[in-house]
This record gives sequence, C-alpha cells and structure tokens, in this order.
Amino acid sequence: MKRLLTAAILLIILGVGCKNEEKKTSSESVSSSEHIAVLDTLQLKLDNGKKWVANIETHEGVQKMDSIISVFKKRKSSDYKALGDDLAKQTSYVIQNCSMKGEPHDQLHIVLVPMLDEISILREQTDRTTSEAALHQLEQLIEAYFKYFKV
Repeated sequence: MKRLLTAAILLIILGVGCKNEEKKTSSESVSSSEHIAVLDTLQLKLDNGKKWVANIETHEGVQKMDSIISVFKKRKSSDYKALGDDLAKQTSYVIQNCSMKGEPHDQLHIVLVPMLDEISILREQTDRTTSEAALHQLEQLIEAYFKYFKV
C-alpha cells in the first residue's frame, strides 16, 4: 500500500513537473504494442510505428539507470537497498528535468510509474528473492523504454 501511495504521489509530481517539448519523428520502428507486466491494463504503443521522442534528460536518466544496474550485476553485489537509492536519484533527475507533454508524456508514465514501484521495493525490501524479482522487472521496464523511446 505504501508503494502504491508513493507511486501515486510521484505520478502527480510527474504530471505537474513536466514542460512542453517539440514533437519529432524517426524512421526507427519496433512492434506496435508491448504489454508491460507490472500494469495489467495499460499497454505501450508506438507513435504511428515510430519511437516516441523523449527529452535528452529523461533519456540520459534512463541510460544511467541501466548503467547502474549493469555495474551492480557485474560486481555481483547484494546491497539492493543501495541500488534502489542510486536508482531513486536518477528517477528524481528524470522527474525534475522532464519537458515532455501530451501522448509522449503519457506513454512515458506507462513505463516510469512501474519503475518507481520496483525501485521502492529495492529500497524497502530485505528479502533477497523479492529484491531479485524487482530488479528483473525493472530491467524489463528499462528495456521497454528503449524499445519505445529515443532522443
């Protein structure tokens, strides 16, 4: 329940904190719809077969999250709380620097809100199995971000 409340508050902050960004297009494409396991009722979709344009700060923040996870796994660390804290700093950066609006912004929330929930699990959970599952889910969400968003 605490994680759900945290995610809801962060969703509100995201909605208020985001500014406007000019819409761009790309010839890159992936499949038109992919289910995100964390959210049973929402699906990511492409922008008419093309990736959504994210602002550079959002993209860099997600890239940094991916890098933090790679280093964590390479070191075979088991300090999931520290990992969650490091990832939370990146999500704060993304939220504070978001300049997306409209449908791209809404699509970003489909991926970002469950990321926040998984990061909360990492920060709060002491059970290794639960933390490993949260990390795995977070990796899938980051992968989905890169399939559906570009700079």
